Amino acid sequence: MQQRIYVNAAFGYSLCLIALLSLTLQAQTLRPPAYPLITHDPYFSIWSEGDRLTDVATTHWTSKPQSMEGIVRVDGKAYQFMGATPIQYKSVLSTGADANVAVKYTFEKPSESWKEGNFDDAKWQTGRLPFGSHTDRSHLSWTKGGVWIRRTFDWDGQTDPSALRLMLAYNDEVEVFLNGIPLYEHHSVAEDYRPYTIPAKALQTLKKGKNLLTIYALHTSGNAFIDAGLAQEIKAEPLPLAEQTKAELTATKTTYSFKAGGINLTVSFLSPLLLNDLEVTARPVSYITYSVQSNDAKPHDVQLFTGIAGTVATNLPNQEVVTNNGKAANLNWLSIGTKEQPLLKKKGDDVRIDWGYAYLAVPQNGQTQLASGAFRALKENFVNIQTSSTAVSVGTATDMALSAIVNVGKVENTLKTSHLLLAYDDVYSVQYFGTNLRPWWNRTGKVTIEQLLTLAEKEYPAIQIKCAEFDKTIENDAFKVGGKQYAELCNLAYRQAIAAHKIVAKPNGELLFFSKENFSNGSIGTVDVTYPSAPLFLAYNIELMKGMLRPIFDYSESGQWTKPFPAHDVGTYPLANGQTYPEDMPVEEGGNMLLLTAAVAAAEGNADFAKQHWKTLSTWVEFLERDGFDPANQLCTDDFAGHLARNANLSIKAILGIAAYGQLAQKIGDAATGKKYLDLARSLATRWQTMADVGDHYALTFDKGNTWSQKYNLVWDKLLKFNVFPPSVAEKEIKYYLKIQQPYGLPLDSRKTYTKSDWILWTAVLAQSPADFQSLMQPVWKFANETQPRTPLTDWHETPNAKRVGFTARSVVGGYYMKVLEEKLAKKQKN
Repeated sequence: MQQRIYVNAAFGYSLCLIALLSLTLQAQTLRPPAYPLITHDPYFSIWSEGDRLTDVATTHWTSKPQSMEGIVRVDGKAYQFMGATPIQYKSVLSTGADANVAVKYTFEKPSESWKEGNFDDAKWQTGRLPFGSHTDRSHLSWTKGGVWIRRTFDWDGQTDPSALRLMLAYNDEVEVFLNGIPLYEHHSVAEDYRPYTIPAKALQTLKKGKNLLTIYALHTSGNAFIDAGLAQEIKAEPLPLAEQTKAELTATKTTYSFKAGGINLTVSFLSPLLLNDLEVTARPVSYITYSVQSNDAKPHDVQLFTGIAGTVATNLPNQEVVTNNGKAANLNWLSIGTKEQPLLKKKGDDVRIDWGYAYLAVPQNGQTQLASGAFRALKENFVNIQTSSTAVSVGTATDMALSAIVNVGKVENTLKTSHLLLAYDDVYSVQYFGTNLRPWWNRTGKVTIEQLLTLAEKEYPAIQIKCAEFDKTIENDAFKVGGKQYAELCNLAYRQAIAAHKIVAKPNGELLFFSKENFSNGSIGTVDVTYPSAPLFLAYNIELMKGMLRPIFDYSESGQWTKPFPAHDVGTYPLANGQTYPEDMPVEEGGNMLLLTAAVAAAEGNADFAKQHWKTLSTWVEFLERDGFDPANQLCTDDFAGHLARNANLSIKAILGIAAYGQLAQKIGDAATGKKYLDLARSLATRWQTMADVGDHYALTFDKGNTWSQKYNLVWDKLLKFNVFPPSVAEKEIKYYLKIQQPYGLPLDSRKTYTKSDWILWTAVLAQSPADFQSLMQPVWKFANETQPRTPLTDWHETPNAKRVGFTARSVVGGYYMKVLEEKLAKKQKN
């Protein structure tokens, strides 16, 4: 039964929660949208998108295959406990990525008969697939408009037609025909190669001998790409599944429990992102721990297989990879990476790393055997109790794997444990205004991955203890201020928020903490992504918060960015060489940077960081003073909702940004400037109330009375004690929100039924009573518990039905910690 605690007095509510702290480590009731397994940065990030660990193949956060499989052998019988075996495909008609594929094509619109077999294409040009704008992937340049492609091929009639799939990659729109019959049509982007089912009507046209595949592709914006072929689906015979009995997660760990044969198996995935220990957080090393025990009081012979697909180190599944092996002081290891090693050559959103090397390491205890090679062969050898040898290997990423076999031996009542280390050495992580930057753990350039693995293995016992203690801290902090469901939301958001960043070092040794704008446009260091994610880092690691702000300060102070407001971003991940977003967000980013700098000062207890950048902050506040109160038609952080003029919530941000500057001025000893800007902010707040008031709430814009919006920006007036707006403003808004919220949360504003869950949890902090906070928070918990489709947590969903609208795996869910931050700042301010 769920605990529902409604106490009128905030003090009484806190006492009740403290009395119930013993419940914080009870089994979770939240069903995560996806379970984090390996979570370190935007590239090294592996998830399970199902209730059971065997429901689906594990994937990168982009949902592209990065298969990890686990098999336990009990008394000679094999059971799958991790991952679903990915379907394999055998090429029948090669794509251009796999072979030299010549086709006929034209950029001029042909007659309607162009897709028929008897069409005369003699005047068409001949070119080699793929076509596109990527110079590194395309054999023929195609950068705008439409292209019509004809490809004739011979089919031997041997393959079962029902097993044929269209293998296709495209950007932006595509129509495909087989012998003139529609095969596939889509008006979106799927630039990675995916298999598509061929309709029966199209398959019926397939005949032994000559056939025709025709393609129309249209490029509308951004990159262009088209490639296609046919493949045969090959399904492997599935193994019996271990029975999953439990799955749960804490801030740093995901744990599954199974029954298989006569044993109980527990599998935990620990990514030690300890925000109270920066050096450990920055290590790209996760631990997989296995615990085995007899469940029938009888002895059982047990072995464990773990396989990691080569796609963990590639952008595309068909890239060629090389494996290697070696020894460290206390470990044996295998590595895998691309043969090509295109260091920092690719940028964008739906892009995975294809440089550096993934490592699988095991203690040198004679218990574990490492092997690399063809994934299917490694598994079959284990199931059939045959030996796989360790060897340097070359092959296609989707076919290759690293594997470890742990010989647990005889298992009885005593629990037996073993562990593996999975790591990634990206060599260089980010390019910063033309300079390639190393990851924080190797900022000196003198630490090898073998040394890091050796240290991680040595500290394994201590790190387990530290993580367990820190998990309790995270959960108890959230439980104390918001109850069990709120604590579960914070646990769910924790690793996702951190792993959407990369910690690197500037040449001068300063820390930079770069966000990637996942599932959006791939921007790096986006200010309005930093802003919503900030509460987690303000609460637990101020240095990381400053590391997010430094790139924007550097950009302005270098002279490369000359506008009187902050940039939106500093590039497209992982290339931080200057803003690439096509449009500015002047008031949004100006208010964000001033507010976050003031929040840093509040959390640190001094304004030293602000003082370092005072000239830049002064430029930005002058802009807000001039253009912030009644914003012109422009984007705000909710840019997916489109442009808006006279945005009342954006005006609040400008007003509070001005107040932030005034407070900072006071903290650096400039009382006169502080008074000037705080007085100005209060004066503007009074005007705002008159202009935005529409009776029982405040409007979306100053000129549209029959509207409303979440005024989430107002939370900083409460947390930072500006006292610019009277409490009655928030009280009136909360009262109105409670009337109009939907089953799965409060909509963002009156224009649509969708919402942003991070903003709801900011808005909920405006509530004066714990009961009202619960009323706004609990629908967010319900959304997270029920949302579809199954991907890492989205922050953009429909409030009537909990369906994901867009976005996944983004850092902004760090905003869930706003209630925790409120408590922590209140304590500091009392002291």
